Amino acid sequence: MADPSVTYLAFDIESIADGELVSRIRYPGEKLNAEEAVARYRAELLEKYESDFVPYTFHLPISVAVAKIASDYRLIDISVLDEPKFRPHVITEHFWRGWEKYRRPTLVSFNGRTFDIPLLELNAFRFGISVPAWFNVTAKSFEQYRNRYNMDAHIDLQEVLTNFGSTRFTGGLNLAANLLGKPGKMDVQGFMVQDLYNEGKLPEINDYCRCDVLDTYFVFLRTRVMFGLISLDEEQGLISQTKSWLIKKSAESAAYRTYLERWGDWANPWSG
Repeated sequence: MADPSVTYLAFDIESIADGELVSRIRYPGEKLNAEEAVARYRAELLEKYESDFVPYTFHLPISVAVAKIASDYRLIDISVLDEPKFRPHVITEHFWRGWEKYRRPTLVSFNGRTFDIPLLELNAFRFGISVPAWFNVTAKSFEQYRNRYNMDAHIDLQEVLTNFGSTRFTGGLNLAANLLGKPGKMDVQGFMVQDLYNEGKLPEINDYCRCDVLDTYFVFLRTRVMFGLISLDEEQGLISQTKSWLIKKSAESAAYRTYLERWGDWANPWSG
């Protein structure tokens, strides 16, 4: 039986371009292997857009970290799906089945509306995974889980901070986390994931994913303060509890040890 106290699932995804798919779609008949196809596509993108990030439609998830959060906003646990095998089809299924298992809790992401969720939906399509509860297209428009403004279904923190895309959030999750004194991006950044995967460095990728989920969780807490759902003192208490949880878990996770080493406390201007 799923833990009934799980009310929110904060999550983050790391993914790689499927080189075989890139080769078939972008360079048919040229017989490029997977790495050659991705390298060529990245070079073309970099020349044209000053970014070599391959569009998500070519991607496979290779790491998904999920934070289980209680109704009182307490962090319950963080898990990485399909560890240690990290199979894209299993990761995708575990994400959607987990959402169902925990009775459809509110998903929480940072920029998940434009990347993480579409990627997971497309891979459900790719791998033949049925998710009728998520695709509740016969419900009233505002009750559909995929409705952009249905924050009972999905809270995209970037959309919260930009009034649903009315402005650009330059700096992303890294900036939002740093405003709260948290580490943000450390030794690994998103654009490095493809190369790290090619080098066989899955542990580093998964550590990065765990840390992004922690940043997402702390940004989520501050938005709860903004919304008047918890007080600033309550938020600080939850942060203190989470730090204690990380200390206890640090022996089994290099990611948590690194996060704690870079930990910073929010400079409270009201305490002086």
